[in-house]
Amino acid sequence: MFLDLGITYDPTTRRCDLSLGDDGDLVLDTTPVPAMLMSIGLDRRADPDDELPEGRSQFLTPASYSERRGAVIDALNPFGARAGCRLWLLDRAKQTETTRQLCEYWLAEALAWAKAETGEDAEIEVWWVRTGVLGYRVRVQDETITLSRRVDA
Repeated sequence: MFLDLGITYDPTTRRCDLSLGDDGDLVLDTTPVPAMLMSIGLDRRADPDDELPEGRSQFLTPASYSERRGAVIDALNPFGARAGCRLWLLDRAKQTETTRQLCEYWLAEALAWAKAETGEDAEIEVWWVRTGVLGYRVRVQDETITLSRRVDA
């Protein structure tokens, strides 16, 4: 069973926020949706052999810990598990089949917890919506979310 704070996603601004009830209190959610949104929305730390988006460390940030990003909550995990998704590495990727497959792989990596929680892998579908836009649909139990991400065309 799931029990998290409710999160709503605004597709216009592409941002999430905590849900508030009519009485102004935080809403509790018993579906896997908040966990799915957090798993996909947080930036997972890049592996040492991951190619960073061009210009990331060279011009935009100093060569430091931050160039490989990573969710702040990773520092709190005593087992070294990492949260989030490496989709941020696709920021400068080109529209290729390899990019689509990487998106699918990194979504599966981010949602690996679903197997332990529900006994079933997350269902993931990734496709090109239009030039430069990857669409993806993920399903855990009976809950589905559909999102998209821009890449270089």
